[in-house]
Amino acid sequence: MQNGLYVALSAQVALEKRLNTIADNVANASTVGFRATGVKFEDVVSGLGSKSVSFTSPGNTYLSTEHGAMTQTGNPFDFAIRGQAWFGIDTPAGIVMTRDGRFSMTTEGQLITHEGHPVLDAGGSPIQLDPRAGPPQAGADGTLRQDGRLVGAIGLYEFNPGPDFIRYGNSGVVAPTTPEPVVDRMEAGMVQGFVEESNVNPVKEMTKLIMVQRAFENTAALMRQTESSFSDAIKTLGSK
Repeated sequence: MQNGLYVALSAQVALEKRLNTIADNVANASTVGFRATGVKFEDVVSGLGSKSVSFTSPGNTYLSTEHGAMTQTGNPFDFAIRGQAWFGIDTPAGIVMTRDGRFSMTTEGQLITHEGHPVLDAGGSPIQLDPRAGPPQAGADGTLRQDGRLVGAIGLYEFNPGPDFIRYGNSGVVAPTTPEPVVDRMEAGMVQGFVEESNVNPVKEMTKLIMVQRAFENTAALMRQTESSFSDAIKTLGSK
C-alpha cells in the first residue's frame, strides 16, 4: 500500500514540473524569440520480478526546436534567423544565446540588444558600427555594410541547450560552453527587417494546462484515498 503512495507522489512531482513549464510557455506566448519548454519523463523501476514497482522520473526539460512565425517590421535593426542557429550576446552571466533579434545602435556605434547587451560577431567580439553612417545593410550570412563598406558581421552560432538549461531574461539561454559559429550551413541564415515570434501555441498549451491540472488533482485525490485506507488498516489491525 505504501508503494501506491510513493508512485502517486512521484507522479505528482512530475506533474508539478509539467505544470510549471506549461505556465511559463503560456506567459511567454507573445515574447519575441521565445522557445517553448518541454519535459521528457522516464519510468524508474524499483525491485525485481513481481515485486517491481514503476515510478515516474522528475523529468528533464528541453527546448522546442520549432520555429516561430516571422513578422515583418521594416526596422533595419530587427533581424530574424532562418534555420537552427542563435545570436550571441555578452551579458553579466556570460555569453547568452537568443533568437530575439531586436537590436539597436548606440551613439558610439555599438550594436546592442533591446536590453542593452552587446551583440557578438562570429569571433565572440562586440560589433562596432559607424554611428555616422546610419543603419547597416545586412546580408543573409550576417555580414553588415554601411555606405557599401563591410563593417562587420552578426555572429550566428550553433548551440545545443541540453537538458535542464538555464534561461536568461525573456528569451535568452545561458551557454554552458563556448558556442561554435555556424560554418558552411546553407539552411542557416538571417533576414533583416523581421523578428521571430514565440513558437508557443497558446491554445494548445492552455489545453495541456487544463489536462495536466486535472491529472494533478486526480493524483492528489488518489493519494488521500490511499492514505485513508492505510490509516483504516492500521486501526483495524491495532484493535485486534
